[in-house]
Amino acid sequence: MRLSLGGGIMFEIVKNDTKTRARVGTLTVPHGGKLLTPAFTMVGTRAKVISLEPNDLVRTNTGIVISNTYHLWRGLGERLPEFKGLHTVMGYDGVIATDSGGFQVFSLGFGREHEVSKIGFFPEEEKTPGFLSDLFLQIRIWLGIKHSRNSVRVMPWGAYFKDENYGDERSVFLNATKSIMLQEKLGADIILAFDECTSPRHGRHYTKWAMKRTHRWAKKCLAVKSNPNQLLFGIVQGGAFEDLRKESARTIGSMPFDGFAIGGSLGNSKEDMYRVLEWSMPYLPDEKPRHLLGIGQIRDIFEGVERGIDTFDCVIPTREARHGAIWTYDGRYDVTKGANKNADVPLAPDCACPACASGITRAKLHELFKNKDREAGKLATLHNVYFFNDLMKSIRQAIMEDRFSEYKEAALSRIEKKK
Repeated sequence: MRLSLGGGIMFEIVKNDTKTRARVGTLTVPHGGKLLTPAFTMVGTRAKVISLEPNDLVRTNTGIVISNTYHLWRGLGERLPEFKGLHTVMGYDGVIATDSGGFQVFSLGFGREHEVSKIGFFPEEEKTPGFLSDLFLQIRIWLGIKHSRNSVRVMPWGAYFKDENYGDERSVFLNATKSIMLQEKLGADIILAFDECTSPRHGRHYTKWAMKRTHRWAKKCLAVKSNPNQLLFGIVQGGAFEDLRKESARTIGSMPFDGFAIGGSLGNSKEDMYRVLEWSMPYLPDEKPRHLLGIGQIRDIFEGVERGIDTFDCVIPTREARHGAIWTYDGRYDVTKGANKNADVPLAPDCACPACASGITRAKLHELFKNKDREAGKLATLHNVYFFNDLMKSIRQAIMEDRFSEYKEAALSRIEKKK
């Protein structure tokens, strides 16, 4: 199945798994970049994957990077008009995506206030807020009565940020129109519609109101987008509520987006997240690419691919590397631990990553971390990024050979094996 998305952009489904919704695809973008899916999107928040240089992305077989619209906008400030575009600034010819700023509505807002991430992990006895609680919360926001941790005020027309990281004395404003304008200036291949990412602690009613705002903003994003060489993805919201997720997937899936992303709070457990995918995916057109926002644990990758997700993004490979966590097909280990002090062996058996190819051993990397050598973070990042990309390559190969389910079981059994 091949779909022309305009502007020289093409998404082609090469192979569908016969037992699951997993599939292999290719996404071609105008500047010549081609992405094989399923793929893992490396995070380069401020137009750089931390610890790596542009040629390192090529050496680790990285096919796609995502940068952060909110932080680039705030960081560039008055220099934004002179910005040369992400491909030029990053020196990278692969596919580049940008978020919309919608995640910062959550991370700087209720994520802080509720002290949660996208998945809640709350006690089972904790009750979901009712209508009155959600109504009072909405009124509090509109009146500007904010929690001390919450830096965001969401209104029907957009979001106001008062971010101490940028020394804000006055609130700065971001809405659908401005988000698209910023992303067109940044020049990514894939851009995201502006949305309100909700908290797992929000009740059903607040989640519904936020979802409706997201739908209105999605229409606005479609209306103002002007660059045919960029793919615009709509975002499905609705929290962990089945009817809301289905409603959002139907609504966003019926709009003329080039692709789709699953966003927002994903429940109180991994099982909740998988159910959210199962509720949403049937309403999203099969012929268009689908992305799972901010998720990248190994099991979650397999479960997402099984349900039809094409791309993922997460800081796990890079952030964990900078703290000494090394990912391998035999699981994850901490190279800074004393057990690796005299381990004169590669970071992983038969690994072809640039770090292992250079001859680095666990003992040497342990020593570099102990001495706080900057090279330690780079070597660990090279290894982890290569590993995640290699894992995705193996998943694609398994789908092509119609053995994805078998590969999933074998790989997870090995990677998750208790030591």
